[in-house]
Amino acid sequence: MESPNRTTAQEFIFSAFPYSWVKSVVCFVPLLFIYAFIVAGNLVILTVVQLNTHLHTPMYIFISALSFLEIWYTTATIPKMLSSLLSERRSISFNGCLLQMYFFHSTGISEVCLLTAMAFDRYLAICSPLHYPTIMTPKLCTQLTLSCCVCGFITPLPEIVWISTLPFCGSNHLEHIFCDFLPVLRLACTDTRAIVMIQVVDVIHAVEIITAVMLIFMSYIGIVAVILRIRSAGGRRKAFSTCVSHLIVFLLFFGSVALMYLRFSATYSLFWDTAIALAFAVLSPFFNPIIYSLRNKEIKETIKKHIGQAKVFFFHNTRDLQ
Repeated sequence: MESPNRTTAQEFIFSAFPYSWVKSVVCFVPLLFIYAFIVAGNLVILTVVQLNTHLHTPMYIFISALSFLEIWYTTATIPKMLSSLLSERRSISFNGCLLQMYFFHSTGISEVCLLTAMAFDRYLAICSPLHYPTIMTPKLCTQLTLSCCVCGFITPLPEIVWISTLPFCGSNHLEHIFCDFLPVLRLACTDTRAIVMIQVVDVIHAVEIITAVMLIFMSYIGIVAVILRIRSAGGRRKAFSTCVSHLIVFLLFFGSVALMYLRFSATYSLFWDTAIALAFAVLSPFFNPIIYSLRNKEIKETIKKHIGQAKVFFFHNTRDLQ
């Protein structure tokens, strides 16, 4: 039975960051560059898709929606990581921790749903090309995107509310680089309830991840079956090239997420916990703009076109001032 004098901790202190000032600066500089690149890269994709009407197709609408979510997904954690690296007291308030968990997981789950919708879009485009324009209408595309966001922002709410009712009266040292469900739950004072909650959270995450993976996997089985029936090598290569970017992003994101959330309460060392967390919270979002811009011919050509127009505009303005 809980004692009545137990109170909830007012803040958590991140204990996974390096304590040496030199090591903190060494970590800060590349992390700042990565975050700036993620925001700038995704803003470029959003702007390019918005400014060019020929890119207002379902595939690019999904890509721009993913870019928008990526900005907020990384903003939920990386700015706090950066400030923690340069501050002596690496702390976050209890309410701030709950908000960070909520926005990190809500945008992350929205991305999972969106990647699933993108797999469905590619399946229709390749397996039913004649019916694709009538099925994947702009209205359906918008509905799918909004449904992904609604699902993402509703799903983690029960867990956040649940955690907010727990007492945290012991150590407030969080062995992680940002607030996440399992590290926070390990600090809860209620022994039996905390164990049950960790198991429940494991099952919820497992169902979310496995469902998305199975749906994407089935979509690609259908896609591969159709591509293999295409007679010309050029036709097969062209059909598969439309899916490569999505497939790479899917493998990067889900691979690291599965390592973290499909362990079923198995414990890793603090080093591996931190490394896996960085993989899906920082590195995967870092590569996404590169994959979608460098591997996409239309986006590359559009960016080059706008850069060329900007150079001409700058050149004329400079000449006029002279």
